[in-house]
Amino acid sequence: MRILMLAPTPYFSDRGCHVRIYEEAKALRQRGHQVEVVAYHLGRDHGGIPVTRTPRIPWYRKTSAGPSWHKPYLDVLLFFVALRAARRFRPDVIHAHLHEGAFVGAFLKPLVRVPLLFDCQGSLCGELLDHGFMRRDGMLHRVFAIVERWIVRQADFVVASATPAAEALRREFPEVARRIVAVPDAVDLEVSRPMTREAALFDKLGLPAGKRVIVYLGAMTGYQGMGVLLDALKILAAQRNDFHALLMGYPEAEYVGYAAGLGLADRVTFTGRVDYAESPRYLALGDIAVSPKLSATEANGKLLNYLACGLPCVVFDTPVNRELLGETGSYAAFGDAGDFAGRLAELLDDAGDLTERARAARDYAVAHHSWAARVEVLERVYAEMPD
Repeated sequence: MRILMLAPTPYFSDRGCHVRIYEEAKALRQRGHQVEVVAYHLGRDHGGIPVTRTPRIPWYRKTSAGPSWHKPYLDVLLFFVALRAARRFRPDVIHAHLHEGAFVGAFLKPLVRVPLLFDCQGSLCGELLDHGFMRRDGMLHRVFAIVERWIVRQADFVVASATPAAEALRREFPEVARRIVAVPDAVDLEVSRPMTREAALFDKLGLPAGKRVIVYLGAMTGYQGMGVLLDALKILAAQRNDFHALLMGYPEAEYVGYAAGLGLADRVTFTGRVDYAESPRYLALGDIAVSPKLSATEANGKLLNYLACGLPCVVFDTPVNRELLGETGSYAAFGDAGDFAGRLAELLDDAGDLTERARAARDYAVAHHSWAARVEVLERVYAEMPD
């Protein structure tokens, strides 16, 4: 098939949403399909996936996650670029990522006369609330709720990036429930894999010898739980001195200052952005991985990279996290920094159990989260779409 992917984002920018887009496209290409991505002007081409971009907007430089009032005109540009690309590429299906992509795709679909697949990575209203972009039950909330319902109804099929998310969509939109399918996040097991810790990289980052390393890799925002994580590390630091935290991602400036204010400057290392291709080398420096994500509506794909790299994970107890980690995860009460610190302490206290958990994490990723199985589900969805 010829698949035109709409990515209303600065793809590729080394964050979870982009990893799903890339790895999905890569897996489809490995199955013999042709894939072209249409994205914003920012970001970089990655892994040989063809990308067509909107014209450069010099004043727009945002590559981090989250809403922006610049998005409406960027998406207008995306529509016209996608229309031109579709007339050249002649796709069999429009595969639209994120609500904005599906919004653009809804207007593109009748012009190019191909079906629209909406690849949903969470709730539109939920994301905007998580980012503090609007108030719950305010005017904007009501407007975006109408827009979200319209978007879901326009798609010929919706694939959700987690089973709990698919179930929530079916409850919220029962009129289209039969067209909603779960295609959970997966992981490239060849890229994300256990590696030997590199002494040179360890020293380059100034990590202290003889301590367990707690790693985080992803966007650094409030809804990703960075503040709660640092609060948990403060609690843990008051109890013990046998760990160091390596926090990787961006934009990190706010949390560098917050960590210093908590007295954690010598217990935490911030790296800033880490290239996706280099991430397994950096994750190999860790003994335990964390994801304190506070959103109950979004997927959490970074957990799959942790698992595939053989890292035991500490997370908050949510349906999405339980689907991804199963019995390998260590679960803290949602939003509770003290309980999160407690789960970390349990792992730090048992080196033997940590080794076994690392092995179990990799085995679980191999058994349950390969793209080879996921892409077959996606192909079945494509086959069911109207001509």
